[in-house]
Amino acid sequence: MTTVQISRVIEMAWEDRTPFGAIEHSYGLSEDEVIKLMRQQLKPSSFRMWRKRVTGRATKHQIKRSFEVGRAYCKTQYKPR
Repeated sequence: MTTVQISRVIEMAWEDRTPFGAIEHSYGLSEDEVIKLMRQQLKPSSFRMWRKRVTGRATKHQIKRSFEVGRAYCKTQYKPR
């Protein structure tokens, strides 16, 4: 992966309403692979904070996510590269 792609995966992983399934669809990385990438790329304290934040979060897992949540639009998602 390029540094731009890695940066985008990290950004998507931090976003509350972006499920791991969307990352897998866009970049081919499973949830476990995203966790490994985050562990490699973030400082240990940042990784622990991220894991605490996403563990059990329904919006990060499409199966747990209800349809009432809807889709969120991130103004930086389609930013020029």
